[in-house]
Amino acid sequence: MNLFPYLGHGIGLRTEHYQAVLEQPPVVDWFEVISDNFLVAGGNPRRVLREIRGRSPVVMHGVSLSLGSVDPINGDYLNGLADLAAEVQPELISDHLCWGSLGGHYAHDLLPLPYTEEALHHVAERVQRVQDRLKRRILVENVSSYVSFCQSAMTEWEFLAALCQRADCGVLLDVNNIFVSAHNHGFDPAAFIAGIPLARVGQIHLAGHSTAGELLLDTHDHPVCDGVWDLYRQALRRFGRVSTLIEWDDHIPPLERVVEESRRAAGIETALLAAPNGAALLVAPAVSHAAG
Repeated sequence: MNLFPYLGHGIGLRTEHYQAVLEQPPVVDWFEVISDNFLVAGGNPRRVLREIRGRSPVVMHGVSLSLGSVDPINGDYLNGLADLAAEVQPELISDHLCWGSLGGHYAHDLLPLPYTEEALHHVAERVQRVQDRLKRRILVENVSSYVSFCQSAMTEWEFLAALCQRADCGVLLDVNNIFVSAHNHGFDPAAFIAGIPLARVGQIHLAGHSTAGELLLDTHDHPVCDGVWDLYRQALRRFGRVSTLIEWDDHIPPLERVVEESRRAAGIETALLAAPNGAALLVAPAVSHAAG
């Protein structure tokens, strides 16, 4: 049984859509917010978030924990996350399997790790410290990457699976990132999905990407492509129903277009899991969509 609640299908809450969301709530089941944008206790973003949280489930997704860095965990940032979580009561909290800071300086990028025993021990200890502070399991997301380390002794999915076991955390499975990294590094994306523990996937991300020469870039500025939709179907066959989000962060279209992508994901899930050979349903406990 999945360890995380099933929320349905959501979208990322973006500034461009604040007014539209408040005036005419879209037909989505929940919203994901970038935690870093809401850490200041006052101001309009926090006001909007409080209003939306009053009528929809919300999950918090961060980009600055830098779980793989050798810098100490930023205590002020972690305390800010804890304070935000205490107010918002999110259904899920997540960040990335990456590093993005060194010597107190932030790269503002999600940089990949060498997949070694030493790195695994280091990241697991830091995830446990974060979870102790937040008093809950977090989800750790696979990132897209464009380089790899010759020191790696295991695959990314083997690293994630071992991290789940050692830190007792979950996985935010970014299907677009699997697609992008599989293309860039030449591995089989199906092997990635097959290597992730069934009960640990608490959320799925879907997004668009761009092409740069021979590489794919995780740019979140296009609709989800057919290849990523196919990989999403493979993920549903393995994991059953998982809370699924559409990410769109650049060249952001009107709200209705983002919602259309979310409804397409919901339709795929319904059609696939209703089919006789669609998947063994691994149903997580559903949550009420009333304010928590």
